[in-house]
Amino acid sequence: MKHRLNPAVFSLRRSAIREFSALAAAKEGCIRLTLGEPEFGTPAPVCEALKESVDRGETHYIANNGSAALLNKIAQFETKQGFAVAPEQIIVTAGATEALSVALAGILEKGDEVIIPTPAFVLYEQLVLLYGGVPVPYDTCEHDFQIRDIEKVITPRTKAIVLNTPNNPTGTVLDEQSLQNIRKAVQKQDIFVLCDDVYRQLIYTDGYHSFTEFDELQEKIILIQSYSKPYAMTGWRMGYLIAHPDIKERLELIHQFSVVSTPSLFQAPAIAALDCDPTPFVETYRKRRDYCVRRLQEMGLTVTQPQGAFYVFPSIKSFGIPSGEFCKRLIEEAGVALTPGFCFGAEGYVRLSYCCSEDDLKQGLDRLENFIGIL
Repeated sequence: MKHRLNPAVFSLRRSAIREFSALAAAKEGCIRLTLGEPEFGTPAPVCEALKESVDRGETHYIANNGSAALLNKIAQFETKQGFAVAPEQIIVTAGATEALSVALAGILEKGDEVIIPTPAFVLYEQLVLLYGGVPVPYDTCEHDFQIRDIEKVITPRTKAIVLNTPNNPTGTVLDEQSLQNIRKAVQKQDIFVLCDDVYRQLIYTDGYHSFTEFDELQEKIILIQSYSKPYAMTGWRMGYLIAHPDIKERLELIHQFSVVSTPSLFQAPAIAALDCDPTPFVETYRKRRDYCVRRLQEMGLTVTQPQGAFYVFPSIKSFGIPSGEFCKRLIEEAGVALTPGFCFGAEGYVRLSYCCSEDDLKQGLDRLENFIGIL
């Protein structure tokens, strides 16, 4: 019966990021600098809110889009961030992954093109394929991971552009010129902009701006957010989607018939999380960022300094080794795991995640330096 499946599922591929993490797990003593998961525990106020929710017996159905209290809290939070929204524009989702899935399922028709600035998280391409769209990579490597001439890949079939800033895997924050270039491009046509801002609270610069700040484009913007990264809540699978009321009114039906709602017990903790200050996390990541960049530069690697998130994306082009082979050898010969750049549509690079213990980070970089020294 395999031949009776939706043909789109055969275009999907397993995450190579997970595959390299599995290779590392199978290697005894291997230090894994692969997954983007904070090693910190979820903040105590969030966990306490969960206990209180259990004690109150909040274990029954809630509204599909999330509890009224949580929707109000998110609206207040986003408005303070510069994106003035109402509770009626919000859908609380099972993480940013469901939010992206709902958005793409709702806007794509067969053959629609979605521009994905690369390097990029593999999820975008796979979801676009699943929903019958055509991923259109836009290489930012030659512009230091910024967006300079995106008009060259826009066609009459372009339905959306995905923006991830700060970016996974580079840690790049899009500058004003990049944002203005996209603004000009979408002003001319009916193109959605999916703002994947899941690392927005993990930034090291005062110059950060989200595309959501362009008020005249609100009907075209769909914001994707997650609790996973800033609040160390990866296992909670909580996020949200914000869209213009006319768009959200249709997208919420996809959410309703996919997951019904997020867990009732997680509504109060999600409210508590938005009152937590991630600054201590940010300062820790900033120090690790600086340490990583310095060590990598001392190894002779070319690297753009990240301005957000918790990744660094050095070039390995000088070694003349494909990124997949480089990372496999690194695991086997040096006992340290990085993620190859091909996973993000950028051959010739590797991603190093520094949201790990400082001991693992130092040992991992020591092993990387020794490995490079014998290439």
